[in-house]
Amino acid sequence: MAASKTIKAERVCDAYLVQRLREPDEIRCLLEPRRRYGAYGLAQLEPSLLKQSQWWLAEGDGGHALLMHSHGGLGHALLTLGDEIGLYVLLSLHPGPAYSFATIELEHLPVMRRFFTFTQTQPVQRMVVDRRIFAPAPSLQGDAGLELRRLSADDTPDVNRLNASEGAGISYRGSQIRDGTYFGIFSDGLLVAMAGTHGISESDRIAVLGNVFTHPRYRNSHFALQTTSAVTSALLETCDEVVLTVDPRNEPAVKAYVRLGYREDFRLIETAVTRRESLGVMSLARRLIARWRGRGYGRELVYSPARRG
Repeated sequence: MAASKTIKAERVCDAYLVQRLREPDEIRCLLEPRRRYGAYGLAQLEPSLLKQSQWWLAEGDGGHALLMHSHGGLGHALLTLGDEIGLYVLLSLHPGPAYSFATIELEHLPVMRRFFTFTQTQPVQRMVVDRRIFAPAPSLQGDAGLELRRLSADDTPDVNRLNASEGAGISYRGSQIRDGTYFGIFSDGLLVAMAGTHGISESDRIAVLGNVFTHPRYRNSHFALQTTSAVTSALLETCDEVVLTVDPRNEPAVKAYVRLGYREDFRLIETAVTRRESLGVMSLARRLIARWRGRGYGRELVYSPARRG
């Protein structure tokens, strides 16, 4: 019997089988229909990052859901996709680390709130550009003290110094700068603006642009436009699409991205989350029960009872 597509509906029990996925091609097939949403997840399937992520699939009467826990970027990350009831089942067993940065679909917010507290729930824009519509920014002109160039691992101390200028707690490793695509603007030798990547999927030819930051004293100088343009141009040499996320209330940023050819594709939620169950004792108990129930299938078996929101 088909399950309702809302977590709040009354219904009979739905059975879900849960398994960990390890084959990139199997995961890729689930992400590809929503590739612009799941672009960060696709990047985690690259050989150098795959071992740093866990993928869980729930399949049942209501459909299927996919959950990713990764620590291959600047910190722990969480990605959700699919049926809300299946997602509830996955999170009840595998909520992940105490702290994560979550990428979720708008309809997943009620389920996620059962397991996490949120920093914010304001929907953000996922924007996309490709070679056909990309419009590079004009080159820097008129100031001999300015230099726009690609950043290397040797620039990591300057990158961390720039991010600390506004109290940001992000700290980069040299390998992250080396393995990503980062460009910066230097003013008289001082790094004052940068843009880079959250993830690049060479196999799927899509990249996630981010980490755009300008020193407070140098804002309103179109430096973010220049660095974003440089990163986008470099990525489109090997990728078919580049996506980014922006708060729609940040009008200057949105205008800059539109000027480069980016267009809004859909809205989602990206936010830092904190797990409600701090010690994970209950999720461990639920996993043990689910493994015992599903021992004949070689998977975890969960009965999702009818609940009200």
